[in-house]
Amino acid sequence: MDLRDISRLLYQIKLTNQEINTLFEKETGFSLTRYEMLLFLKEKGICSQNQVQTELKIDSAAITRHLKILEKKGYVIRKRNAENNREVFVQLSEKAIQDLEACGKEHDQGKTSLSLSLSDEEAQQLSYLLNKLYLKR
Repeated sequence: MDLRDISRLLYQIKLTNQEINTLFEKETGFSLTRYEMLLFLKEKGICSQNQVQTELKIDSAAITRHLKILEKKGYVIRKRNAENNREVFVQLSEKAIQDLEACGKEHDQGKTSLSLSLSDEEAQQLSYLLNKLYLKR
């Protein structure tokens, strides 16, 4: 594959990513990154800010920015570790749990236009190919 073909493919991925992210946020009320953060916290319970950062593969400035926004909206509770003041623990609020549940129900009931025009098999193939691109590094 020559450089021009690689550039076109990567640009197509970039544009698709922008469109999907915009649609996801419009339909759910959450940015994709913040939604993934909330789901991680829902699955794991109380976590350190560093655990969330590592899981989502984002930098420390980004994690702080996202968590401040989520905290301001009442979705997360952050507390400093009493034994290590540099460590911050994060957990979901009751509001986040309820809103995530409502969001999932709306999607399951077809009340949102958020869907991928892929079969389950195609989605698995796409996931495989994206992982292949990402893990190749």
